[in-house]
Amino acid sequence: MSSTPKKRGVAAIAAASLLGAMAALIPAGDAFAGTVPIGPATSTGSLGPATPGGAITQQQIIARAHDWIDNAVPYSQSLAWKDSVVGGPYRADCSGFISMAWGLKGDSLVTQTLPNVSTVTASNVIGYTGLQPGDALDYTADHVVLFDSWQNKSEGTFYYDAEHRPGTVANQTVGSVYASTLDGHAITNYEALRYKNVVAGSAGSSPVSMDAGATHVAFVDGGGSVANDWVSNGAWQGPSGIGGKARADSPVVLNASADHAFFIDADGNVMNDWVSNGAWQGPSPIGGKARPGSPIATNAAGTLVAFVDTAGNVVNDWVGNGAWNGPSGLGGKARGDSPLAFNAAGDHVFFIDTNGSVANDWVSNGVWQGPSGIGGQARAGSGLATDAAGTHVAFVDANGNLANDWVSNGAWQGPSGMGGQPRQDSPLAFNAAGDHIFFIDGSGSVANDWVSNGAWQGPSGIGGQARAGSGLATDAAGTHVAFVDTNGSLANDWVSNGAWQGPSGLGGTSR
Repeated sequence: MSSTPKKRGVAAIAAASLLGAMAALIPAGDAFAGTVPIGPATSTGSLGPATPGGAITQQQIIARAHDWIDNAVPYSQSLAWKDSVVGGPYRADCSGFISMAWGLKGDSLVTQTLPNVSTVTASNVIGYTGLQPGDALDYTADHVVLFDSWQNKSEGTFYYDAEHRPGTVANQTVGSVYASTLDGHAITNYEALRYKNVVAGSAGSSPVSMDAGATHVAFVDGGGSVANDWVSNGAWQGPSGIGGKARADSPVVLNASADHAFFIDADGNVMNDWVSNGAWQGPSPIGGKARPGSPIATNAAGTLVAFVDTAGNVVNDWVGNGAWNGPSGLGGKARGDSPLAFNAAGDHVFFIDTNGSVANDWVSNGVWQGPSGIGGQARAGSGLATDAAGTHVAFVDANGNLANDWVSNGAWQGPSGMGGQPRQDSPLAFNAAGDHIFFIDGSGSVANDWVSNGAWQGPSGIGGQARAGSGLATDAAGTHVAFVDTNGSLANDWVSNGAWQGPSGLGGTSR
């Protein structure tokens, strides 16, 4: 929205005045009468920065934008949403949408004032390929949209999110930096803005993946290269690059035998690197584009890969007749910060839906049947893990407690607390049998909870401190755990003689 009295200027000024008067009458955290219905009151707030107008990750910006897209919030210059945790009220117009996505404090800005909280990275976006998730493309006289991700960076095509105009709802559209127009305006009118409080990456930006046998660990090094460390003659031998560069928010996932590694490249392509004749052969795209912050999950064989596409759909790519055949939607939309978890067979996938419910999709008669909630609500940033059978699922509940849901007599029985409160950015890692769960606790210690005599016994620290954003992975037995320590070094803890022996550096420094 512009503050200049052009086509919609008079209405904009009137709406802003009305909004200011009404905002003074509403209690903090509440919506006022006539608020656009966009879901639970904690919807965007639970995805926001820690403090009003504070630091926010690129992933959080995109997650907040997708919250309005998922709820089809209609365009309005007179209706607004008061965020339950930070900022607002946010008008449901173009600049209110950006204000909401950035988690700004106070009333929504307009197109002419958004530069006050931003850095101009390009005064003219035509041909500009330096855009990053969460940037705004601002035509200060009239309109603004949010850059989501590249569709094809070499061709200049990208996905953008926006509240467009009266009679439409928030959605995602494809644009091009080489086109003559963007959302109905000359592209030469737009400048690129980067919010001053944005930080690159997200929780899990130092990914770690371990194979079933605890002989390979994949990660992303400081240069963004996908790397591998491996055991030979009883010692770690690496690290060494396996091929390819990962996007700043990309996970890395190994299959059980460590002969396939999956990640997301700079263009959002889901990539596969694979071993043949003892050497890594790739990487090569398997098909499909992943949205910013998308997780990746694979089955034990590395023949099924799940991720979240640019529209927020949980999708699957699979191998048939020696080639990748997807992607195709499995069913359901994932919350912007949702992880994914596949069981070993790849016939159950778990995620957190847009309402915060832990959901399951499953295969029967060769077709995905869901999704359906298994029970429980996951807090913002919750990790997610399942066992090899897909009959136990761990997550972090709305109170911050480590929780478990499990199958008995053909039905999900939980959730129930397992013990412990994971750190806000903690991943979760189950062993194959589902009787050991690993996480990072509030003090940064790597912790374990385990089953004995049918009950969870912990948690207890296994040794070692994990840095912010550290990944976490375990082997099938749950006797080795890999993470990134506070120095950025790839570290391992392991069991011998019934006790944890580490941690010790494996070799290599994570991004």
